Amino acid sequence: MEMKLTDSVAEKVAQVLKAVGHPVRLKVVELLERGEMCVGDICDALDEKQAMMSQHLNMMRDRDVLGCRREGAKVYYFIKNKNVVKLLHCIRDHCDSGVGDARQG
Repeated sequence: MEMKLTDSVAEKVAQVLKAVGHPVRLKVVELLERGEMCVGDICDALDEKQAMMSQHLNMMRDRDVLGCRREGAKVYYFIKNKNVVKLLHCIRDHCDSGVGDARQG
């Protein structure tokens, strides 16, 4: 069987998963599914400090999970890669299903 996952693609996949692999960043993605939001509103909605939120947002923007646009002094973020959202829905559904909750002895 031929491997389709090259080293460079595997590295990119790992970087995207790292970009969303934090509870706050997962919540940001879920929040932005409703539509774009400015940084201040994201911070308020998630009760996070702006300095820390900027780091989270920049990481996801650098990995092309999110996009952003500036309007005056405000920066608005939006979901850039809808495939990441689909993947996160699959993972969330897996976790919500209770799979892996029962420990076998």
